[in-house]
Amino acid sequence: MGYYSDDYRKTRKQRRPWLIPLITGVVLGALLVLIVLPELFNMGGDTATQEENTEVQSNTDDRSINQTMQVDVSTQITEVVEEVTPSVVGITNIQRRSDFWQQQEGIEAGTGSGVIYKVEEGTAFVVTNHHVIEGADVLEVVLSDDTHLEAEIIGSDLFSDLAVLKMDGSNIPKVIEVGSSADIKVGEPAIAIGNPLGLYLSSTVTQGVISGTERTIPQDFNQDGRADWQAEVIQTDAAINPGNSGGALINLYGQLIGINSMKINQEAVEGIGFAIPIDSAIPIIEELEKTGEVVRPYLGVEIYSLDEIPHTEWSNTLNLPAEVEGGVYVWNVDPLSPADRADLKRLDVITELDGNQVKNMIDLRKILYQEKEIGDEVEITFYRDGERNVTTITLGTQ
Repeated sequence: MGYYSDDYRKTRKQRRPWLIPLITGVVLGALLVLIVLPELFNMGGDTATQEENTEVQSNTDDRSINQTMQVDVSTQITEVVEEVTPSVVGITNIQRRSDFWQQQEGIEAGTGSGVIYKVEEGTAFVVTNHHVIEGADVLEVVLSDDTHLEAEIIGSDLFSDLAVLKMDGSNIPKVIEVGSSADIKVGEPAIAIGNPLGLYLSSTVTQGVISGTERTIPQDFNQDGRADWQAEVIQTDAAINPGNSGGALINLYGQLIGINSMKINQEAVEGIGFAIPIDSAIPIIEELEKTGEVVRPYLGVEIYSLDEIPHTEWSNTLNLPAEVEGGVYVWNVDPLSPADRADLKRLDVITELDGNQVKNMIDLRKILYQEKEIGDEVEITFYRDGERNVTTITLGTQ
């Protein structure tokens, strides 16, 4: 028998009004979700598309910036080269030879390059290398427009490998802007302009970077296998070939920072060229202009480095004590020279100049040529028969 209660009926009647709103709310909520959710997806898709478009635009902008930068750099180089090229010339070294009938004829002994750095009162001045013009009887300068002019040597210098020429400057189109080599940095761009392998490749341009500064390269002037001097040069990987000698090494502003001079020519070596720094070249150029030569202090001795003879001779022949580690020995003394007046003798060994150690012939020359002047008094420390001596010499001129 079932159980029925009036209270139960009342409870059911009271709860029924809440059921209908609940169902209605659920239905309306479901409809709202179905209507709004696709719109949300569309908005998300539009946002993603917008982000993709923004990224594409950004990438396009980046490419545009890169392209613009490349064009600017390329344009700068071409403009600089166009500006500088007229000031770089070719130089032909012509030497006279006599034939069987004793008739002389001019023979082309070599070609090189040069740089027009000044025009003054109708005269153009050209700097080039000493080895380009050495032994020339006639020098011919070829301008960038193929104009041929005869040039005259004002002066040249073996140790710096520089020479200065002069010629008619009435039709000279351009003079190079002289810069400075003091602040150049390894890795910065460098451009070489010259005439590699002859005038038929005139105004050749090669580009590279500064590979090193203040390099020292041994120089053997008399080809006896011994270094006579050490050139201080700029190293670059811009291609420098025979015929480039004397040409211009410039920076991106078109300023002259070096005079191309030499390269290492070996099968296993590539991209090692050298230029004379313009800051060290300018004083030499100015002296050559004024006097036609570079006058350096003079001792009046023929010397050789100790390291050129066997170590046993240091003690057996020269009687040097064990503490002597290097120096130069005197082979010959010029009569009436400063060394002769200071009583230096054959086989004396010089070890110091004004307290600066001298280990070889290059050390002695660098002190004399770069730190001293004609007329200076120099204190020389030397050994004679194993005894240390000090004397003072007044430097002269040869």
